Amino acid sequence: MRIGLSTTTLEPSLNKGHLDGIGVYTDHLLNGFLARGHHVEGRSFPKFLKSRAAYPLVTGKPFSGSFISLAGMAMMTGGRFRTDPHVDIFHVTDYRVVPMRCPVVASLHDAIPMKYPHLASSRFRTVKNYIQRSVAQYADRVITLSHYTVPDIVEYYGIPESRISVVPCGVDSSWLAPAAEKEVESALENRGLVPGYFLFVGTIQPRKNIERILDAYTRLAESVRRERKLVIVGRAGWRCDALVARLGELMQAGQVAWLNDVQTEVELRHLYAGAGVFVFPSIFEGFGIPILEAFASGVPVVTSNTTSLPEVSGGAAIEINPESVDDILSAMELLAVDNAERRKRIEAGRKRVASFTWSATVEKTLDVYRQLL
Repeated sequence: MRIGLSTTTLEPSLNKGHLDGIGVYTDHLLNGFLARGHHVEGRSFPKFLKSRAAYPLVTGKPFSGSFISLAGMAMMTGGRFRTDPHVDIFHVTDYRVVPMRCPVVASLHDAIPMKYPHLASSRFRTVKNYIQRSVAQYADRVITLSHYTVPDIVEYYGIPESRISVVPCGVDSSWLAPAAEKEVESALENRGLVPGYFLFVGTIQPRKNIERILDAYTRLAESVRRERKLVIVGRAGWRCDALVARLGELMQAGQVAWLNDVQTEVELRHLYAGAGVFVFPSIFEGFGIPILEAFASGVPVVTSNTTSLPEVSGGAAIEINPESVDDILSAMELLAVDNAERRKRIEAGRKRVASFTWSATVEKTLDVYRQLL
């Protein structure tokens, strides 16, 4: 099968050497297709009104124009203007849908910017939402990551449910084997960390609920905080100036470590392996890969009882009201001091993650292609 795949999120000149969630998703699909013997044609959008020399594209062949220009042409012509990627089917993984001369599959991970605009970046948000809603109509089939998200795709993108398939994300098989103990020790030593810390992984932005994690952590007994530091792994996103300032104060006080420069999956895995409790009480998630990564790493998890997160957790994590600092505090405290509860949650997490692998994601995605073709 000749598969076209959007690779804009994989371009080093555009992602600054860091893969976000969509980049990780795209990368696993790309490698999974190649491993199964399929021909994959990567395509990337050049930057709008920017020099191609300044932003070279090395992962995929460039489209004939930027997304803004091609989407504009498509919208002005009612979809009659079509790009020809010369493949059997094209999969858009990053919302940038344009009409093509082949069947198009689009992964719409969530509808957060439309449903919760106050939780998303405000930069050109109204225009971006309008364009995303409009171009989504050019997809012949839509993939979303959880059953929870399906009604949102129907409501906010206007896609009929009959055109939507649910294909969950996963973890790589390498995560299911214990990380080498000496490598973990070395990684923590390099960061000045003592094993057993509370851990959060994700971009610093409002919907991740980090403010309430900090509120809960600072209310823990001093004896617990002495034994277990709070480690935040993630880059600064949007609407987070006050939070970044607060993180700086807590870092100065020695209570929190903020690691905003983790570059490799290997180091990330080591940081999970060194954690004692994973805390992920996000306000909204279309899926929640970090929960699976913590499960695979043998770390007990605190997460939200809302949106898609219970669908991912399956009861293996302690599921709490993300808007209640008291609930977050109680769950953190329980997993910090109750070894029996920790063992129970670790075992449940290992069983849960066994059914969520990137290999399964790739196979189910290929099934969607075959059905469409």
